[in-house]
Amino acid sequence: MNKDEFQGGARYVGGKVEKAVGDTVNSRDWQVDGVVDQVAGGAQNLYGRAKSAINDTVDGAPELADKIGSEAREAGERAAEVARRGAASAQASAQEAPVLWALGAAAVGYGIAWLVHGKRD
Repeated sequence: MNKDEFQGGARYVGGKVEKAVGDTVNSRDWQVDGVVDQVAGGAQNLYGRAKSAINDTVDGAPELADKIGSEAREAGERAAEVARRGAASAQASAQEAPVLWALGAAAVGYGIAWLVHGKRD
């Protein structure tokens, strides 16, 4: 708890008391001052809580950065492994490619010859 949280909370409670006294003695000035102190105290308390949350986040940032860094490193290693396997597969396919091209050329040649010469009776 920082000083803004504490002071804001105290001002809020003081405003509640001030408003209650104003209600009791039927004083509009005390009632208005009490509500103003409640609103101001609540805002200061909220500011203090936000400041504490930010400080907690900043304090935890190195551990969070280390965790993100290790997860990114692991993801990079997995991606590199997938790329190595893909490259090995592509290299194997490239070695088989001449045979596939030759078979394809033979099939196309046979098809052209059949079209040119047609069926003989």
